[in-house]
Amino acid sequence: MADSRLRILTIDDEDLLRESLAVYLENKGFDVLEAPNGRLGLECFIAERPDLVLVDLRMPEMDGLEVLARLRALSPDTPSIVVSGTGILQDALEAIKRGAWDYVTKPIADMEVLGLAVDKALERARLLRENRAYQNNLEALVHERTAEVEKTRRQIIQRLGRAAEFKDNETGRHVVRVGEICALIGRAMGFDPEFCDMLRECAPLHDLGKIGIPDAILLKPGPLTPQEWASMQRHCVYGCEILGPLGSRRDAHAWCSAPNVRIGAAGGNPLLLLARTLALLHHERWDGHGYPFGLAGEAIPLEARIVSVADAYDALRSARSYKKALAEEESLAILRQDAGSRFDPQVMEVFFANIDAIKDILEKWKDE
Repeated sequence: MADSRLRILTIDDEDLLRESLAVYLENKGFDVLEAPNGRLGLECFIAERPDLVLVDLRMPEMDGLEVLARLRALSPDTPSIVVSGTGILQDALEAIKRGAWDYVTKPIADMEVLGLAVDKALERARLLRENRAYQNNLEALVHERTAEVEKTRRQIIQRLGRAAEFKDNETGRHVVRVGEICALIGRAMGFDPEFCDMLRECAPLHDLGKIGIPDAILLKPGPLTPQEWASMQRHCVYGCEILGPLGSRRDAHAWCSAPNVRIGAAGGNPLLLLARTLALLHHERWDGHGYPFGLAGEAIPLEARIVSVADAYDALRSARSYKKALAEEESLAILRQDAGSRFDPQVMEVFFANIDAIKDILEKWKDE
């Protein structure tokens, strides 16, 4: 016996046939709804949402083919069976094209033929529902696992940035401030929210290469010699190589030796690609006098130009082993002076337009 909760709608203008179908289907345990024409049948379907529809083709007001087309548009997963006396192959083919799941000719000599068609259609509908539910659950599980992996990846990236910063700023909050400032500038310059989030996550890795710089140079309280300065400049390439391809260090070095690096220039995770770009190019200057490649103007990726400004501002406002923190006005005066030479003028314009929000970031994440 079928589940008594399942409901079947019969749409047919022959009263006697509808009554016969109702008796047979109710004896099989179904609840039966009836409609004498296509228009009323469609209204009943919309109101009651039955589990299966039996429909004749030749009916007044709205024929069965039109009903089938509208049923498919309203609920393509609801099975429909044509019960018709036309017996014409072309009608059967057209009914299937309009969405019918099966075709039973009348007069029905043996109701069991209809019963088998009904059971088959309902079983198919059940399997489709279960398959869809399985697919939805599988997609949700994949999404959940992907989110977990991405969360872990982001946490590793954050800790890498903090590890580098511990070399000369034991609180590690410089990298947090730089990330937040970069995301703010990115939003103000029209980057989409997803990219701004990536910028927030990856900007803290800009100085990751400091891990490879000897402490005697990195923490030296006085001016660096030319040789020491050359060694210090290598932190850009070191950071890029640490984040580079894992095949071999030679592969990583080759990737980081190209002055035309861009996000997406090689396959891989977009977070790591962005982090490589920022680590490698954040010391390039607008006027072409930066390092490691001496890129100038728009040849420097915009995201690296943003990090350059954020990093410089926070460095000016922070104390280090070799200097004291500068006052706000003095720091801003230096940045204004360097707009158009060291820094992209457009980025500087956005920076100063949002200076109050940037100051709030410094206050929120100030060193202890």
